[in-house]
Amino acid sequence: MKVLMFGWEFPPHISGGLGTACYGMTKGLANQNIETIFVVPKAFGDEDQSAVRLVNASDIIVDSTDEAYKEFWKKITYMEIGSNLIPYVGPQEFARLVEENNLESTELTKKVTSTKFNFSGKYGSDLMAEVSRYALVAAGIAKNLDYDLIHAHDWLTYSAGIAAKKVSGKPLVVHMHATEFDRSGININQNIYDIERKGMEEADRVITVSNLTRNIVIEKYGINPDKVFTVHNAVEPTDKEVDEVKRYVKEKVVTFLGRLTQQKGPEYFIEAANIVLKHDPDVRFVMAGSGDLMNKMIKRVAQLKIGTKFHFTGFLRGTDVDKMFMLSDVFVMPSVSEPFGIVPLEAMRSNVPVVISKQSGVAEILKHALKVDFWDVHGMADAIYGLLHYESLGKIFRKYGKDEVDSLKWDNAAYKIVQVYQSLFQS
Repeated sequence: MKVLMFGWEFPPHISGGLGTACYGMTKGLANQNIETIFVVPKAFGDEDQSAVRLVNASDIIVDSTDEAYKEFWKKITYMEIGSNLIPYVGPQEFARLVEENNLESTELTKKVTSTKFNFSGKYGSDLMAEVSRYALVAAGIAKNLDYDLIHAHDWLTYSAGIAAKKVSGKPLVVHMHATEFDRSGININQNIYDIERKGMEEADRVITVSNLTRNIVIEKYGINPDKVFTVHNAVEPTDKEVDEVKRYVKEKVVTFLGRLTQQKGPEYFIEAANIVLKHDPDVRFVMAGSGDLMNKMIKRVAQLKIGTKFHFTGFLRGTDVDKMFMLSDVFVMPSVSEPFGIVPLEAMRSNVPVVISKQSGVAEILKHALKVDFWDVHGMADAIYGLLHYESLGKIFRKYGKDEVDSLKWDNAAYKIVQVYQSLFQS
């Protein structure tokens, strides 16, 4: 079976868990004898293509005189937005929504339907021009390649998936990694919600990364439950050699690693840290990540007067993440709404015991993790304190946590995805 897959990023050029998940998934699918053609807006040339054939949308030439392109362009809706839109983070500003029939006389039309378009592959002010162009390119790719079905990841690629389906008539699977409700809470952006709903309505199958997400898709988007399937994410086994990291502090280290956004609950981590430090000042807390709440979090740490015990590293990637885990005694993920959450698995893989929120998809499958409600900062502090001070407790969670996460393989997730694929061809 051959799959035409649309994504927005692929390791090592990633900004979050989506690219990591796509990489593990495609390797797992390859082991299930699935051939994947993976399309990204911009390929940088250093991606691992051992399990996929990577197609660089920046290399695709669009013939603007082709009627197929003309017709599809008329159906594209363009959103002009602020420059702060990144994956899984709700757009904070949408200046206006412009329907397709108003676009054909604008500069955007020239840009998107030009013969060549160099995608940045980033998430800046030109993002929706890139999304529109990506959908246009998808139509051309879908018309000229041989494959059995289409698989689109994240709302940024749903228009591309729909375009490919309309051109080819092949079935469409969309993967819901995070909903607008996860990113924005109750104050959702209606435009993003509509794109997500349209993608799932047009899809023949919807894959969600947890039952938590599946329930949101069914209840809040009105999607037919019969076509929504849960496939939990996994974690890549690692054989990377990481140089020994020298520890320059004598205290225990507790780490938060994720985007500093409302969804990830960094404020609850800080409040729990303050409680722990009142009982044990010999602990250091690390907040690794960046996001729109960074300044607010720094101010809160200053207000609590715990700055000498608190460190902000900024965004980490690659071996820096591995090094951070090597320095950590406990990892905490206090997410308010986490569709899945791969980072705790990466921590457990590194022999770090974890505390996770009950409001996360990964809590559905992990047994050897301490689980608390994100808002229960006293319970979170108790869990952290217990793992730091009760040696037998920490030892159990390190040992059995590592064993547990080693069994959560992408091969198993890929097997379930293939079953979803096969259901499309059963009479």
